Amino acid sequence: MINNFTYNTPTKLVFGSGVIKDLPNVLKEYGNNVLLTYGGGSIKKIGLYDEIKTLLKDFNVYELNGIEPNPKYDPSVLDGARLCRENNIDVILAVGGGSVIDCSKAIAVCALYDGEGWDIISGKVKAKGAIPLVDVLTLAATGSEYDSGAVISNTAINDKRGYGSKYIFPKVSFLDPRYTFSVSKWQTACGTADAINHILEQFFQETPSIINDGLMISVIKSLMANVSVALNEPDNYEARSELMYACSLACNGILSNGCSSSGWPMHSIEHALSAFFDITHGAGLAIITPHWMEEILSDRTLNRFMVLGNELFNIRVNTKEDAKLVIKAFYDFFKGIGISMHLKDLGVDSNKIEEMATHILENDSTVGNYMYVNLDKDALIRILKASM
Repeated sequence: MINNFTYNTPTKLVFGSGVIKDLPNVLKEYGNNVLLTYGGGSIKKIGLYDEIKTLLKDFNVYELNGIEPNPKYDPSVLDGARLCRENNIDVILAVGGGSVIDCSKAIAVCALYDGEGWDIISGKVKAKGAIPLVDVLTLAATGSEYDSGAVISNTAINDKRGYGSKYIFPKVSFLDPRYTFSVSKWQTACGTADAINHILEQFFQETPSIINDGLMISVIKSLMANVSVALNEPDNYEARSELMYACSLACNGILSNGCSSSGWPMHSIEHALSAFFDITHGAGLAIITPHWMEEILSDRTLNRFMVLGNELFNIRVNTKEDAKLVIKAFYDFFKGIGISMHLKDLGVDSNKIEEMATHILENDSTVGNYMYVNLDKDALIRILKASM
């Protein structure tokens, strides 16, 4: 059954080799003052920075660099909003992966707000507009280039929030798979794990359909098949192109149109982990996934494991014991692409587990009518302990 839904993705995707040549024509629609945002030195190493500066020779370009993984409200969002106000920025150009794009989305709304920007990110105040955002993607992972969400960390209060608004859809996203050739094996693996988890968060819900299940399974299959190629052949254009497109589709809502809400509990748990310990998002999700699955496995949820087992791993699932083979298959897959499956290996302190569980329930609740399976504090503690 397909439930009622309204779907609109105003982002224009421009996909393929060499598409960045159209960047000046896109930006001039919004104005001449551009804030260029990026992370470390990777875009300079691959020559993309110089390519963009040449393309933008007729624009007034201001820069915000050093945006961190798990982008920070302070300093990055605050500094970016200040630069926008001081220089009358017409359009933000985010060049990088999901962290750079997420940060730029937050800058876009906070720059137009007179109060404390965290009020918007934390949901206390609704945004009334945003500076237009265009991006050039260099890392296939979060899908931020094609959705209306962002995740920002506030280290001062150990908080990491998912934020959404219709105003922060990118206007145009340029996706050239060549820019991902230099992505490390670690980031390639973690980005793939992130995208797979995005799909699993939507897959586990009450009203599946053949259409939705088929779409989600196909994208997971593509991610699993192509990450193995990309890890061994980093400049394989075919594999990188499928990974890039699959990651974009994984998180923009199209895969779950008409489905019930799922609540995204694994992301709620991982947000706390990243807030407290600043770990790599995709790695945290990979570690949590099998243990969350074990926690929610029941007669009621068995049918979801049946589909995953049959379609992804050729495992026939009739009982909960069979479903555990599917859970192990996911564990083995993530481990096989190079992710350590223990939080302690990422520097997570088990002494913080109870505090994190409380934080999740208070700030990013896993309990409510929108959840596929509710997780109380004891359940969260079990998942976190098992993940150590």
